[in-house]
Amino acid sequence: MPFQLPFFKKKSEEQLEVKAEDIDIADIIAPSLVEVKQNYLILGERLCKSFFIFSYPRYLTTGWLAPIINVNFPMDISMHIHPVESGLILKKLRKKVTEVQAEIEEREEKGLIRDPSLQTAYEDIENLRDELQTARERVFRLGLYITIYGDSEQELRETETFLRSIFESRLIYVKPALMREKQGFISCMPYGIDELMVNTPLNTAPLSSIFPFVSPDLSANEGILYGINLHNNSLVLFDRFTLENFNLVIFAKAGAGKSYFIKLEILRYLIQGVDIMVVDPENEYAYLTESVGGSFFKVSLNSENHLNLFDLPTPREDEDPDDVLRSNVINMVGLFRLMLGGLTAQEDAIIDRAITETYAARDIVPNSDPTLWKEKIPLLSDLEAVLSSMDGTESLVERLQKYTKGSYANFFNSPTNISIDKGFTVFGLRDMEDELRPMAMFIILHFIWNTIRESLKKRILLIDEAWWIMQSEDGASFLYGICKRARKYWLGVTTITQDVSDFMRSDYGKPIVSNSSLQFLLKQSSAAIDVVKETFALTDEEKNMLLQCDVGEGIFIAGQKRVALKGVASYTEDQIITSSPEELVKIKQAKKDLET
Repeated sequence: MPFQLPFFKKKSEEQLEVKAEDIDIADIIAPSLVEVKQNYLILGERLCKSFFIFSYPRYLTTGWLAPIINVNFPMDISMHIHPVESGLILKKLRKKVTEVQAEIEEREEKGLIRDPSLQTAYEDIENLRDELQTARERVFRLGLYITIYGDSEQELRETETFLRSIFESRLIYVKPALMREKQGFISCMPYGIDELMVNTPLNTAPLSSIFPFVSPDLSANEGILYGINLHNNSLVLFDRFTLENFNLVIFAKAGAGKSYFIKLEILRYLIQGVDIMVVDPENEYAYLTESVGGSFFKVSLNSENHLNLFDLPTPREDEDPDDVLRSNVINMVGLFRLMLGGLTAQEDAIIDRAITETYAARDIVPNSDPTLWKEKIPLLSDLEAVLSSMDGTESLVERLQKYTKGSYANFFNSPTNISIDKGFTVFGLRDMEDELRPMAMFIILHFIWNTIRESLKKRILLIDEAWWIMQSEDGASFLYGICKRARKYWLGVTTITQDVSDFMRSDYGKPIVSNSSLQFLLKQSSAAIDVVKETFALTDEEKNMLLQCDVGEGIFIAGQKRVALKGVASYTEDQIITSSPEELVKIKQAKKDLET
């Protein structure tokens, strides 16, 4: 049963044979076949089916149509709103309220118990009459129609079942436009033609709840631009320092765009005066550091940059120096577990006592003057000397000597000769041996944490490839401790990893995630997606998105809100933060050309 769509032109038999130059836009966009079935249409190779809503509950919540708007399959939704003259409605309401009141009085005369539904109806009608009479409300006839598409009847049935489940969970009921599929399809086209005319009277308040564009939004009056909301193309403008904690975790497979995204965040927070420190395992942030005038410290066995693991922070006025010293000793014991390949219970107690005595040998003891601590900081060789004077420490001294006298001594047994005195500081670990990298990350984080504790200032600590330090229980415990206490020091900790499974297998993986109010999930590998889905309670649609999304796209979660996000950068930002080797070569060559 063919029919004429509004944009088709009738052609005579003589016009059917046309030349190429006679083809117009209608011929291009029109389907090759339009066939009307009893309960669906065939448009070329696709099927479509139309529905209308015929029943609504007494109360409609704001944004009730949003779940349908945001589903991940194609459909057309059309709303036809027909104004109704208020005078006509008032006459009908007057008649209706008389009928309801008469029924209520009749039940009272018969001695029947009160019917709550009649009383509610009477109150609703009277309230609506008052609102209409004072022009605070109007009445409209609403026709809401939906057309779905599929490649088969089975796909149409599955989509219909999904739609019904969403609507009926809100006590809203739909019916297919049986025998009127043509009228339903045209009513959903952007012509403003209501051929179905299945309308429901609604006043202004419930009608306003149908406003469809209420997808998740993260636009604020302050903060930085994180990107574009893929649901509605709005800006995701947000300040991480407004949440209950300021931590962020980023999970993504290699090449998904995590470094690009985080460099954008760094650049934009630097403009706002936030200090940023980065632990960089692959020296990816060297060019960005150079561009913004930051400090880049290469960390390796032969590097000139040294960090002393015995360093102590200067206690603030609100801190007890004894607590600061005790906390530092506990953290150092965890580091020595990592450095010495594990400790027995006896060795653990010996190391704890030896560290305390090493500090005491330099007059760093409880109740001492903390302002003089930095002038007396011991070295690792001092600990070796203390251990050598103790009984039963031969094994500990032997294992420690490779850090004090062996090939590792240059890095582990030297006084600190660097300081964080610029707004952007990066520690590059690319040239550090893999077996020493977790220890080096621990020492760097220990140094940064001590620096942060000395003064309150808005800061961000970025730990790229955090799974390195998560490999050991003591490293993971130390990182978790920083994440848990960061808020007290006005610090936001950002942890990035592409090995999601390894990260979450740690006993501290999930606690770190739960102590991060911000999460950004970019494209995931199929091997890790189930772990990610379980950890972040993703829907099937969100799971499929993370398997198929483009570079730089993902799910951004801030507190209880989550949006599909795409990071965007200006041309100038892109030139500064790009990680593409090809682009970096071009930029360096352009600089050389300018210099010559």
